[in-house]
Amino acid sequence: MPVVRIDDPTDHRLSDYRDLTDVALRRVLEPAGGLYIAESAKVIGRAVAAGHRPRSLLVQEKWIDDAEHLAGDAPVYLVDDVVAEQLTGYAVHRGALAAMHRPLLRRVSEVVADARLVLVLEDIVDHTNVGAAFRAAAGLGADAVLVTPRCADPLYRRSVRVSMGTVFQVPWTRLPDDADGGWRAGRELLHDAGLHVAALALADGAVPLDVFAAERPERVALLMGTEGDGLSRRALAAADTVVTIPMTGGVDSLNVASAAAVALWALR
Repeated sequence: MPVVRIDDPTDHRLSDYRDLTDVALRRVLEPAGGLYIAESAKVIGRAVAAGHRPRSLLVQEKWIDDAEHLAGDAPVYLVDDVVAEQLTGYAVHRGALAAMHRPLLRRVSEVVADARLVLVLEDIVDHTNVGAAFRAAAGLGADAVLVTPRCADPLYRRSVRVSMGTVFQVPWTRLPDDADGGWRAGRELLHDAGLHVAALALADGAVPLDVFAAERPERVALLMGTEGDGLSRRALAAADTVVTIPMTGGVDSLNVASAAAVALWALR
């Protein structure tokens, strides 16, 4: 594990941190599968503990003792605060970044095989909400998370940071893409796994969450919809039950990550 001091922000060895956006990192052809960026020693440590491999670490000197042991055989690039900010465009307050090899996605059937409570995120576009939903899933007993083909990337830097690294703790994968937004195949995969599909939505005839929780099926997949519009008609059509959180004070709904936390707590 070599430690290399670099003072030039244009050094080619720093290209993963300088030249590629999060979207570009996901799509690079070398290394196969792409990369993602993990931020802070705690988050990098959770990624490594989950079996993810670093390609390199970018570390500020005062954080070297916290992060150096996480690199394995990967190089550690030591930079000062100014170089770190020039590279990334923001102050790296947590002192360490890692360019991580992106693992291959597992099959849906494998991820949900033994799950009793699954959180399904449909087309959520805000990476902060994705990260917060994963943190709720980890803390409130979800066994797995599924995301639709157009949902924001759980391994985007902000998602990982907001989740506090729990995106590495909870098994997750993407539903297969199809002309029906993933729901034609998705519903079949969930039912094949023995999961009752419960859609959280505002709808006439929806079952209050506390009533559903009191009589909950043994295995549940909880569908959460995108910010603003909520679940699509295709997702609602795939559901076995539509469930709603009773609200007061003239408020009709919660932020999607908050709603996920409430529902997971009720169904834990």
